[in-house]
Parts: sequence; structure tokens; C-alpha cells
Amino acid sequence: MRKLTAIINVVAWSGFWAFGYLALTAEQPDSHQTLIAILLAAAGMLSGSWAYMKLSKGQRLPDAPNPKPRSEA
Repeated sequence: MRKLTAIINVVAWSGFWAFGYLALTAEQPDSHQTLIAILLAAAGMLSGSWAYMKLSKGQRLPDAPNPKPRSEA
């Protein structure tokens, strides 16, 4: 299940960047195609964020390394 979620994460973020680029570089910002690109980019961002949160849920952060005390010379 984690592999499927990871694949969804990659595909969703790819869609976000691809459709976001199309929306930002559209020649007619008020066209119907731009609106669809914005909606698809938003869907990619939401599903990518969801998948990322699902993957990172329950993961412990690594412990900070304990510095060794310096011996005085």
C-alpha cells in the first residue's frame, strides 16, 4: 500500500507542476483552458499533499546526535 501511495504522490506532484506551468504560461489568462489547467494543478497539489502526509504519518524524526564532551588537553 505504501508503494501505491508513493506512486500517487509522484504522479500528483508531476501533474501539479505540469498543469501549473501551463496555467501560468497561457497566452489568454481568462480562457477556458487556463481554468481547467488551474483546477488540475490544484487537484494535483491537494492529492500530492495528501499522499505525502499519509506517507509521513507515524514516521519518527531521527534523534539528534549526542555530542561527545571534549577532553581538556
